[in-house]
Amino acid sequence: MNDDEKKVRHRAIDLLARREHGRLELCQKLIHKGFAPTVIETVLVQLEAENLLSEVRFIENFIRSKINHGHGPLRITQALKQKGVDSSEFTLYLENVDIDWQQLACEVRQKRFGQSLPQTPQAKAKQIRFLQYRGFTSDQIRAAFKSSFSP
Repeated sequence: MNDDEKKVRHRAIDLLARREHGRLELCQKLIHKGFAPTVIETVLVQLEAENLLSEVRFIENFIRSKINHGHGPLRITQALKQKGVDSSEFTLYLENVDIDWQQLACEVRQKRFGQSLPQTPQAKAKQIRFLQYRGFTSDQIRAAFKSSFSP
């Protein structure tokens, strides 16, 4: 391993020690630091072989983090695509994650707006827009207004 590879490896491990990164995201950060793409690629392959860089682990942690922040499946999907993760890699995990999306939508609505359902069409529209922004589907949003889950 030459000096450039050692520097890239050290920086990559430093970034990975703080939190999981996707391969593309880590590559972009290292390029931004001025490292050569060919050296970065060599180091990333080594890190993957050592299981220090794992796309699956990144996806699982990212999805769990977004769920804990009250984000729905549409927003999580969009965020992962923006991070450069191939949808074939996260779709199955997102579909099989142990979460009741309708209940989460209801909990997010209640946390933001309180237990009681909106009394005016304007208030309901505001809450619907909020849940859409959070990335919930139409069905999940409708369920949030029909059910009364308690957080």
